[in-house]
Amino acid sequence: MDINNDGHADIISGSWPGEIFLFRGTENHSFTAPEMIKDKDGKFINIGGGIRKQTMFNPWDQDPPEGLLIAGYAKFEHTPDGTFVNYHGQRLESTPERPIGITGTASAAHAADWDSDGDYDLIIGTVTGNVYLVQNEGTPESYVFGREKHIQAGGQAIDVERSAAPFTADWDGDGDLDLLVGADDGSVSLYQNTGTTKSSELASAVQLVPPVEKIPYQHPPREVRRGSRSRICVTDWNEDGRLDLLVGDLAVQEPNLPEPTPEQKAEHAEIRKELDKFEEHYRTLSEKLFVKDQARTKEQIEQIEKEQQEVSDRMTELYSKLPAESERHGWIWLFLRKEINRISAD
Repeated sequence: MDINNDGHADIISGSWPGEIFLFRGTENHSFTAPEMIKDKDGKFINIGGGIRKQTMFNPWDQDPPEGLLIAGYAKFEHTPDGTFVNYHGQRLESTPERPIGITGTASAAHAADWDSDGDYDLIIGTVTGNVYLVQNEGTPESYVFGREKHIQAGGQAIDVERSAAPFTADWDGDGDLDLLVGADDGSVSLYQNTGTTKSSELASAVQLVPPVEKIPYQHPPREVRRGSRSRICVTDWNEDGRLDLLVGDLAVQEPNLPEPTPEQKAEHAEIRKELDKFEEHYRTLSEKLFVKDQARTKEQIEQIEKEQQEVSDRMTELYSKLPAESERHGWIWLFLRKEINRISAD
């Protein structure tokens, strides 16, 4: 993908915070440092991102305070004068009366000439499961992105099982771009373009790859199996003239570890007993920290936070001495196309 038509391939990437990043290609086949893409109004593109008021729930406070939740590329800054959050040039203080939290929109970005006008548009999926079109109102050499629009299919906004990951390709071979979308449940859906190259009209979803079985993080199976959070690439993998699917995932498995000796089992049991004590202590400190107490001074709060951090560090140390109950993998699965409009796994 060459977003500025300079002859060098570029990379577009979404992110967990939600902003869209551009890695510009260079003459020596490397890439520049990532830059966040802005729209025509000079704002960083992050669909569903920004600052909003939200009640900051915690299990110990019957009257939780209203704070701010930032969805986007923000960072905490802990200083002697307090805790601050830096977000696109704004520096906001987080206090017990108005706490600040950070989350993301989990954007997945794909660049394609969706309206066939010669430049690249952005197709963006978010954690909500929706997919959006951000049209390029500029030129092939200089992009200018407009406002996002929900992409419709079958007369309704596309809404998959969270974490939508879009990809475009001429799946049915009729000369226009169809839309494929991966989802958090491991599925892949096809939305065929029944319109034209310049005026797309998508049909309702046809499921190409089914959802996966939900796997518990504790005591997962050891064998390799498909995971969740599908990410798609469409290509003719075996050069037989038919488009195939590559699907990346997030999988959880039991680690392939040797059986512990009786001595190791006894040691692990003692570590778990100690961990139980520290976890209970951590919960007690959390309750003290989050329950409102007007008589508590700033110094007392800082002391609780310090003790809580020490307990957390000790818990991390103990966990590192135990065998892992699960581990994450990112597998890539190849689905070879056998016939038009049909797909089977290999």
